[in-house]
Amino acid sequence: MRLGVISALAEEQQGLIEAMQSPYKLVHGMREYMAGQLWEIDAVCVLSRIGKVAAAMTAAILVEKFEVTHIVFTGVAGSGDAGVQVGDIVVAETLIQHDFDASPLFPRFEVPLTGMSQFPSDLALSDRLAAAAQLFLRVQFDDALQEAEKKEFGLQGPRLHRGLIASGDQFIGKRAQVLQLKEALPPLLALEMEGAAVAQVCFELGIPFGVIRTISDNANEDAAVDFMRFVTTVASRYAFNVIKNFCHLSMA
Repeated sequence: MRLGVISALAEEQQGLIEAMQSPYKLVHGMREYMAGQLWEIDAVCVLSRIGKVAAAMTAAILVEKFEVTHIVFTGVAGSGDAGVQVGDIVVAETLIQHDFDASPLFPRFEVPLTGMSQFPSDLALSDRLAAAAQLFLRVQFDDALQEAEKKEFGLQGPRLHRGLIASGDQFIGKRAQVLQLKEALPPLLALEMEGAAVAQVCFELGIPFGVIRTISDNANEDAAVDFMRFVTTVASRYAFNVIKNFCHLSMA
């Protein structure tokens, strides 16, 4: 396995580069790719930047230039369901571009010439991500965060979910937007800005991939409040521990 780890923001990969053994940096396409080993797994870590085009470009370069065999996207997302709370983790089973609409030529959400609107993640990879996340939530969560931090963000008994994640080139920050998307996509669990683009690239290139997201907000009018503090304080520790667990499970 040569693992590509993508995040949109530097804070979402905090600690991973420091944990990398024998790291070396390569710059390509205005991005820094850090290659080395993560817990005995050959890996390349990179920040995609925000949005679908940026994520798609990054994923394609990882495959074509750096020859990764598997891709994991880790970061934060807004909740798309009342049962998904801040601090929960969502592992994607399928991903969709919620702002893609080529109708009436094609059905809403369908990507032309693929015949698909929802792109499935790799089952084996997603199972391993889910197991890594569950290990973190059940065993490592209390040690990773202080009680004051849990209280600040209302993190009480965070849970793991698996299902549909939707991506779009807009920050969803109004409850009305979530309700409209939920009506169109009832299984929706989380909203973000990159995952479905990575899913399409990996589908077309035949690369197994997984997307895992920590819920940072409820995608409503309070979504931007302390967003970066949550990413730095909470989501970065989630991502570090989950990727560490994932690597250990992959070597087992």
